[in-house]
Order: sequence, then structure tokens, then C-alpha cells
Amino acid sequence: MNAQVISPSHLVLSKSLNLKSSSNTFQNGVRIPQKHSYSSIPPSCRPLPCPNHNLSSRPFFYCSTAGGRHSDQSAGEGAPPATVASILSIGTANPDNIIYQDDYPDYYFRVTKSEHLTSLKDKFKRACDKTMIRKRHMVLNEEILKDNPNMCEYVAPSLDARQNVVVPEVPRLGSEAAAKAIEEWGQPKSKITHVVFCTSSVVDMPGADYQLSKLLGLSPSVNRFMLCQQGCFAGGTVLRLAKDLAENNKDARILVVSSEVTVPNFRGPSEANFGNTVGQALFADGAAAIIVGSNPDPAVERPLFQLVSAGQTFVAGTEGHMHGHFGEDGLNFKMSKDIPDTISSNIGEILKRAFSPLGISDWNSLFWISHPGGRAIVDQLELKLGLDKEKLRTTRHVLSEYGNMSSACVLFTLDEMRRRSAAEEKTTTGDGLEWGVLLGFGPGITVETIVLHSLPIPN
Repeated sequence: MNAQVISPSHLVLSKSLNLKSSSNTFQNGVRIPQKHSYSSIPPSCRPLPCPNHNLSSRPFFYCSTAGGRHSDQSAGEGAPPATVASILSIGTANPDNIIYQDDYPDYYFRVTKSEHLTSLKDKFKRACDKTMIRKRHMVLNEEILKDNPNMCEYVAPSLDARQNVVVPEVPRLGSEAAAKAIEEWGQPKSKITHVVFCTSSVVDMPGADYQLSKLLGLSPSVNRFMLCQQGCFAGGTVLRLAKDLAENNKDARILVVSSEVTVPNFRGPSEANFGNTVGQALFADGAAAIIVGSNPDPAVERPLFQLVSAGQTFVAGTEGHMHGHFGEDGLNFKMSKDIPDTISSNIGEILKRAFSPLGISDWNSLFWISHPGGRAIVDQLELKLGLDKEKLRTTRHVLSEYGNMSSACVLFTLDEMRRRSAAEEKTTTGDGLEWGVLLGFGPGITVETIVLHSLPIPN
């Protein structure tokens, strides 16, 4: 008998949202084909095998009957109905402290008192040069590190010192991004019905969702969801959960927040675990916030993208590829060099499952919102999928200017896409195209896939 893993999304749908599994009609009236109805989705997560095996994954949620085919023009007859969840605003925030990548090897080996490790420093410098990163933002500075020298060791008891920084900082940074999203949305905070918060940077009770709600002055009765320790793919997870909430709770407006800082995983260099040391050249701090809702009010709300479908899967046998463990020395990462090849080798089949209901098979006809991960991942995606160079330019820009901010990264990329599209006078928020994809990936290896529908940019 095969063991089954209960799907968190299934539990949310069947319990938290009180959906009837026998029905294929949402509470808001959107009807979906029977083959994509919730009753056909088992409460299990079937693994996606490695590249040399036959592929199998849990079905995606298809929340629109539009069935429209791809168009290079702005949204037309095939556009999903307004009852499909929309992104109504986006806000981002970063710490003021900026680290330039060219300076980082000298800085890193100086603050960790590792300058005597000259060959390791040279190796690290070469790794920094290959990252395609220009700068990063970080909460940690020399003053904090001088006051907490154990953080600078590769392994030393330092969890309490790290917690003292992240417990207040994670919700604070998240509230800064949220305030920007709320301001752009233009509606009173009292209309926010749900908060979905994700972070891999802190575990504390009451959680960062509670602290954020207090900082923003949200209603004590706001419905909160706190997601911890999911890693980089959680940027897609929170949007998937927000979509379910928006489409199944009348007048719901969901505040989605991702806030990530590198305080838990900063540590001195290690030759034995050089993968972790390479991570010191990649990871950075940032927060992003998004307002999600269905049936936007055209008088006061300006939707940016529609969340047409969403799904999650994992690649079997890869749980050791990307592993993080919290201990007395903080969060220690181990990352395999096989990550880029594993992700890029499986994305093609995942895309087929997501876009076949729309009749889309040309990946260059889409606009791309991909978690940057690292340069090797971006390069391999481009190569394996045969993408034109400009398809991942937004992803590359975010990686260059911000580094890998874990779950917040893909939301920064979404923000950059709509801003760049407007600045370049494109017809839609998705680089002038109608359909797009948002990809988040992280430990598992887990992949979140969201089919996006762009919206026209007003003249």
C-alpha cells in the first residue's frame, strides 16, 4: 500500500473554506470543468520523479473555464472572468544596508576573521564573480557582527543572538512592504480580511503574522495564516493559498507578505561545506507584499494580474539536494551542484500540465516570472526550454540588483515585470503578452506553478 501525503491546500479547501468536494462550482459562482473540479483532486501529493523516470504529479487547480488560446495582444475574448483572483497591488522593501558584490569577498573574510584562508578566499571570490549579482541588501552589519562574534564562526552556539535580531526585524520589514501595497491599493485597512505570511527566517510565538497585524493596525479578527520553513518556493505557495481564499470567501481581500533575512544562515566559510559558503554569495534580505482579491471594484481597484491556476509538485528523490537545518548555530544549508539541472530537466513537463488546458505549448509566447535562484538555474532554464534571451531578463535583473531573497524574490520579479512593462509602454502588464507563468522552487525539490493572465495598461 502506497503511503499518502496529505496536501495542505486540500485541507484548506475542504476544512478552512468549507468547500463541498462533490461540487465543481465555487462559492463565487465560477464553474470549472469536471476533470478539473476539486472532487477530482485526491488528498495526496504524488511525486514528480527525477528526469530519467516517467513523470507524475498532483493535478493543478484550474479555476477558469476561459479556455482562451494565447494571443500576442492584450486581454481579449479568452480572458478569465472577474471572479478569478487578481493581484490588486504590490509593495516591496529592503534594509538600508547595501553590500556590493565586488567588495563582498574582502568584507566577508574580514568580518569572519578568515583572511588567513587565502586559497578559500580566492575560490569564494571566483564564485562571487559568477553570480551575476551586483548588490544585495542585508540587515546584518559589522556592528551587529562585532557584538555577536559567534555568528561569524562556521559552527558556534548563536541561535539566541540571531533570534534577538530576526524576531522583531522580520515582521517590521514585512510591514514596510505591506504599507506600500496597501497605499497603492488605495482602500482602508479594515477591508483586509485575511493575512498570509511566509518566512524561513524566524520561528517564534506569537508569530510574525501576529506581529505584522499589530504593526499595521489590522483588525484583531483578521484571519491569519503563518507559513514557516518552506524556503524559496513559498512565494508561489502564498499566492496559491491567497487565490483559494479570494475565490471562496465573498468580498475577501488577502494581504500576502513574504519577509526574509539572512541573519539565521550567515556564518563563516567552510572548505568542507563549500556549497554553504557559496550560499553566502547568493542570499539577501527583502520583503514583498501583495493584495489579492476577486471581483475587483472597477471604481477603486486596478488589478494587475489574474491568478488563473495554481499547483505544486515535488521531484522524487531530491530532498537532499537543498537541505536546511536549524540548530544552536543557526540555519545551516547544504546545496547540491545538481540543483540547476534537476529543476530545468523537470520544468518542461510541469509547464505542459499547467498550460495544456489553454492550448499553449510555445514557452516563448509567455511572459516569465521565475524565482531567480542563482545564475546557473536561470541559464539552465533558458537552455533546456529554448527560451529567447529577453524572456528571463526581469528575473536576471532582480537577481543582479537584490540577490536571492528566498520566497520574496519571485514577488519582486512580478513587481519588476509590471513596472518595466509600463515604463516601456507595453500594452499589458505582462510585457505586452496575455499569458504568463510564475515559478517558485525550493527544498524538496518543490515547484510552485501559477498561470498568470496579464491585464491592459491604461493609456
